[in-house]
Amino acid sequence: MFAQTRKKADPLDQPPSHLGPALKVTGVLDMDGDLYVHGAVLGRINATRVILAPEASIDGDIVARDVHIEGHVNGRIFALNVTVESTATVTGRIFHNTLAVARGARIDGRMPWRPPSYFDTLTQLPEIRL
Repeated sequence: MFAQTRKKADPLDQPPSHLGPALKVTGVLDMDGDLYVHGAVLGRINATRVILAPEASIDGDIVARDVHIEGHVNGRIFALNVTVESTATVTGRIFHNTLAVARGARIDGRMPWRPPSYFDTLTQLPEIRL
């Protein structure tokens, strides 16, 4: 997802995008740069960095280099670096290389470690195993 399928523009040159608290998005959000989520997403997010505010709700997958969670996630997270704050609730799997979990965070699921090369070559999401 990061190596070949992204646009060639430097994500650091892109202004951050914001989804406001009154916004509910259904589908796939595919973007370069940072995405600040204050509302709800039903679907998948592909971005360089995803920041979920305490009132944010994601029901689906997140694919990013960095993910910072203060809100609610129900789904899978594929990120090199993941931070789960004390206000966060995560149900699902967190595929990560580095993971920081604050005291008080609620996680119901697995947190498998992956080497950095896993994320550089991630071109499609693995299927869900039941």
